[in-house]
Amino acid sequence: MEEKNITCPNCELEFNESFEFCPHCGQKAKDKLTIGVLFYNTISNYFSFDARFFRSFFPLMFRPGYLAKKFVEGKRLRYLHPAQYYLFASVIFFFIFSFQAREYTQKADMALKKGFENDTALKFDSIPQKTIDSISTEKIIKPLKEKQIITGMKDEEIEKLDSIIKNSNKGDENWNLSFDYDKEKLDSLIAVDAPEKEMLSAMGMKDDAGFFTRRFYTQMLKFQKNSGGGILQAFFDSIPIALFILLPIFAFILKLFFWRRGSFAHHLVFSFYYFSFLFVLFGISLLANYFLEVPSWVNGMIALAIYIYLIIAIKKFYGQGYFLSFLKTGFVTFIYFSIVLPIALGIMMVSSFYFY
Repeated sequence: MEEKNITCPNCELEFNESFEFCPHCGQKAKDKLTIGVLFYNTISNYFSFDARFFRSFFPLMFRPGYLAKKFVEGKRLRYLHPAQYYLFASVIFFFIFSFQAREYTQKADMALKKGFENDTALKFDSIPQKTIDSISTEKIIKPLKEKQIITGMKDEEIEKLDSIIKNSNKGDENWNLSFDYDKEKLDSLIAVDAPEKEMLSAMGMKDDAGFFTRRFYTQMLKFQKNSGGGILQAFFDSIPIALFILLPIFAFILKLFFWRRGSFAHHLVFSFYYFSFLFVLFGISLLANYFLEVPSWVNGMIALAIYIYLIIAIKKFYGQGYFLSFLKTGFVTFIYFSIVLPIALGIMMVSSFYFY
């Protein structure tokens, strides 16, 4: 019986019609375009969303260090690539986070706008005595406690912030935050749509100001015009970029403590999988907090679980004893959270102001 050949629509080469896939380019021979095929191809091509994702999920969540170890050993087709897993997990996490971020941004923008309108909050010459009442204080502190695992703030830091806010309502009549310019004059210039140069001059900027000084005054003017709106959203927008930069820094810290245990690429593999685990866990936590009233002690348990997970992952990946792994994990965590993260948060806040 004579064999019949068909032409591949992709590479335009002929092959036997009995083949399910083209032997030249690998495309499916009879790939009828449907909505299901369209979306599956989109997801699978962008995220490599196939059996490897499900095969990698349970080891990632319940076998700390296993995926990273297997990938370094050469088993790189059975499980999802660490960078692909990081990309997929981060996109899903920030998609979930965007709903709450939008809510926080709207509340912050409304509060800032109301403050500017009432001339009581974020006033450049002074902040009056009763800026924040007890109800407003609770609205600020409560979300920080509920999302403590995500913000990374400790109990003492939240209590200190609560104390500062409450004490701001006591004592002197005004909190002097003088910026040495006439706010009323600036408001009048904004109202008549005066040239920007004139408004900046009214704020005290000199004609020979350098780039950063000019940028600062320009952003201050923008902040004034927008009544502070958008500043929190700018901060949220900087988080994905910051985390992508913080990941190799975390890998570098691991390299310092395990400098004989492989190249920097090995530590990057470990970091990609560990951060993917964090994104998945935080995503689940966000969903749970969004739909349910999760007790605060649960967030504390999650924080403890993350630390224990890291100890076990380091022990299995680097092949050292539990005591040494516990010791080194403590140092890595301390350096990262007490030095790297505070500096990163400061840079994020400054950059958010300069570029929002």
